[in-house]
Amino acid sequence: MNFKILYETTNKEYKTVNIPDIDTATYNGSSCGDDKNGPKIAVQFQRSFSWTVNFTKETTTYSIDTISFSYNTSDNRTFPGAKDKGVVTVSFPEAFDIPLDSIFRCNSVSTLEMGDVVQLCWDIHVQAFVQNGTVSTKEFLCEKDKALTTVAPIIHTTVPSPTATPTPKGTPEVGNYSVHDGNTTCLLATMGLQLNVTQDKTVSVININPNTTDFSGSCHPQDALLRLNSSNINYLEFLFAVKNENRFYLKAVNVSMNLGNGSVFSFANNNLSYWDAPLGSSYMCNKEQTVAVSGTFQINTFGLRVQPFNVMEGKYSTAQECSLDDDTILIPIIVGAGLSGLIIVIVIVYLIGRRKSYVGYQTL
Repeated sequence: MNFKILYETTNKEYKTVNIPDIDTATYNGSSCGDDKNGPKIAVQFQRSFSWTVNFTKETTTYSIDTISFSYNTSDNRTFPGAKDKGVVTVSFPEAFDIPLDSIFRCNSVSTLEMGDVVQLCWDIHVQAFVQNGTVSTKEFLCEKDKALTTVAPIIHTTVPSPTATPTPKGTPEVGNYSVHDGNTTCLLATMGLQLNVTQDKTVSVININPNTTDFSGSCHPQDALLRLNSSNINYLEFLFAVKNENRFYLKAVNVSMNLGNGSVFSFANNNLSYWDAPLGSSYMCNKEQTVAVSGTFQINTFGLRVQPFNVMEGKYSTAQECSLDDDTILIPIIVGAGLSGLIIVIVIVYLIGRRKSYVGYQTL
């Protein structure tokens, strides 16, 4: 599992901390339970973090009752400049029934979100209330794993089945997304999104379908966040920020997605500078535009228009167009090219004419 935490700094900015590696962990407080308390797994890692899951039992089933996660924002190395210091605990209600004497298995990625924390977990194998010290051979699958097992296999007689999903063709459909602060719309976004991931010299292309994509986010005076997620995209976040008190721009992109080969791709870049426009206006780019998040991940946008601040009456304000859309810059280019060509022609004609009219000395 890994975690992503959003926190506020003393400068009234919002930063995201990614906790990708918890290999070095301790398990103090874990127990098999007793007559009054059920089994509990307690994990501590990287000094500032702890994670706990509790199990309860009924007559024929047991359940993952609650999952709690604690982090300490007083750790300046992990949370530099945090405004609020101290231990923060969030709980993820995750109650569902599992048959006794069965292993709960979920190889697929599950996303748990509560408050400012997003937790991703995968390859889960757990059995609480083990009978007679013998781990069961029966498995109870999560819904995502059940869906995978119901897909009919494709049998090839000569060529093995590819491990990657087919590359989607064509331009992605343009979707409309919005974020609300109470009853007020505080962020608007319209765009078609195409994700490109490069792994082992192979490019996976994913077109986001807005009809099957959920969206959420948050708005603050200096930051605004748009979060998208779907069945194969755990989260795709666009973080906008204010600069120089009068302009906004795309500052960060965070992504985690399931690839067709069964792997999970996660990346975060908090030092971007795209989609720059004045506050009180929107940014628009109808033509295809590329956001290079990293050397292995880029986003192609189509029909883009965003306004993360100062949205009035739920409508876009006047748009600042990208240079790709601005045809007016072609006029001076065309005129300049035409004048340059005319000058070259005149010079060539002059030199040819001068050469023909030059007589020079005659041989006697």
